Amino acid sequence: MPFHVEGLIAIIVFYLAILLVGIWAAWKTKKSGSDGDRREAIIVGGRDIGLLVGGFTMTATWVGGGYINGTAEAVYVPGYGLAWAQAPIGYSLSLVVGGLFFAKPMRSKGYVTMLDPFQQLYGKRMGGLLFIPALMGEMFWAAAIFSALGATISVIIDINVNISVIVSALIAILYTLVGGLYSVAYTDVVQLFCIFLGLWISVPFAMSHPAVTNIGLTAVQEESWLGSIETLDVYSWLDNFFLLMLGGIPWQAYFQRVLSSSSATYAQVLSFLAAFGCLVMALPAILIGAIGASTDWNKTMYGFPDPRDRQEADMILPIVLQYLCPVYISFFGLGAVSAAVMSSADSSILSASSMFARNIYQLSFRQNASDREIVWVMRITILVFGASATAMALLAKSVYGLWYLSSDLVYIIIFPQLLCVLFIKGTNTYGAIAGYLFGLLLRITGGEPYLYLQPLIFYPGYYADKNHIYIQRFPFKTLAMLTSFFTNIAVSYLAKYLFESGSLPPKLDFLDAVVARYSQENMDKTTLVKSDNIILNELAPVNPRHSLTLSSTFTNKDAFSDIDSSPELSSAEDNLVTNTK
Repeated sequence: MPFHVEGLIAIIVFYLAILLVGIWAAWKTKKSGSDGDRREAIIVGGRDIGLLVGGFTMTATWVGGGYINGTAEAVYVPGYGLAWAQAPIGYSLSLVVGGLFFAKPMRSKGYVTMLDPFQQLYGKRMGGLLFIPALMGEMFWAAAIFSALGATISVIIDINVNISVIVSALIAILYTLVGGLYSVAYTDVVQLFCIFLGLWISVPFAMSHPAVTNIGLTAVQEESWLGSIETLDVYSWLDNFFLLMLGGIPWQAYFQRVLSSSSATYAQVLSFLAAFGCLVMALPAILIGAIGASTDWNKTMYGFPDPRDRQEADMILPIVLQYLCPVYISFFGLGAVSAAVMSSADSSILSASSMFARNIYQLSFRQNASDREIVWVMRITILVFGASATAMALLAKSVYGLWYLSSDLVYIIIFPQLLCVLFIKGTNTYGAIAGYLFGLLLRITGGEPYLYLQPLIFYPGYYADKNHIYIQRFPFKTLAMLTSFFTNIAVSYLAKYLFESGSLPPKLDFLDAVVARYSQENMDKTTLVKSDNIILNELAPVNPRHSLTLSSTFTNKDAFSDIDSSPELSSAEDNLVTNTK
């Protein structure tokens, strides 16, 4: 395949345009943020992202290289087809559910990152534990989409895959480094426009190629690109669908847009706009996958055998652009996929660095760190996480497989914890840790074909594939998620009962999650706030606790409001007030 100078020039021009927009947005960040608010301007854009820019950037976060290439791949592969291309509807529904139930409480309480409510209620230890699956999810996601870009560029303009991935990653890292969320948001507007224009321009040319059979006719053939779901695979299909729908919610990349909205209502509207945008942006990828499945590749320059037999199904989108479209049209498509990759990669890198800088570095180790220090920590971690995602991208195999895997830990570990911390009163650190460990244990013992990890627990309906790796048909991922959720609740209430009933001595509350938090700490707080005539030096000395300092760093001041109204505290308060009158 010849080297296309025109394609290389087009990519250079596109990358320069994106970089200039990113630098302009960085300048806007510096202009809008005060000296003491620089950190928040980078993480949540000064909380003034409007509906237009916010809708574009939230849509572009999901519509990445993995989304575009992976959807086309799923539709193309025989035996799967559109029925198994679950990402478009799954992630669109995740945005709807997120907007209905999660966006408003998170934005109204003024959090800065997704991990803030966990550290506020469960302490810094739990925040550190939850950072691990959150970080792994972002890195898997970024690696998948960088891999998609490398495959696309290598197919269309025939340059080294490693070079294309590295250069693209450097551009995305550079403008994210200098501008934070502002750069990511404003470049997303340009990138989403390029995705929409580039792919829709390519579809009519590919569909009208002489080697392509009408996709309406191939839809009713035996191996239809519509696909089908066998009875034995229904539970597996549902397991993966819930993983995408519910596992698509607890991502820092999503909540970063929610928390950057100018109001809680705007945060909800942005989620609904992005859900619609995701569905619209998936349509050309679905059509390209159907075109690939309807093509007699022996009648094209690609030749025989077809992409499936060459193990190149994951590159079906760039292959269609290259061999079924005119050269100049394929360059438009190349720009579209490049835009898709960068629009998601920069979001993942920024999300990971934001969580580390705030929830790990600042709140766990350096609570008195200056604004300038936190900004530099973010810049260093953007470089580190960007380099890590790039390295993983060079080792990726199936874009869609890696993309599914990126949601596993988030779905099983973080989602049930988020439900508990936002909607279940009374959960504590003991329950959170127990739920975390049980969910992780059930997920690992269920096996993972993509990693060639054999299961230790064999659920009903398992079978061995051609590589002698056992596949689970049972929805064990959803089982692991539900187990994590109910374990958190059960252990939390059990620990609370044992300590408050005196069955366990207070000294065994080594995490300070029940006795100190629900008794001494809140009694002192209630007394000081509501008994105005109590003289401070008459009170017994109180040992300072780190969680008080930690919780004071959050915007939400109502975290323990439900505790103040408990009968025990009210009774104690009344006695104190009566005795002082």
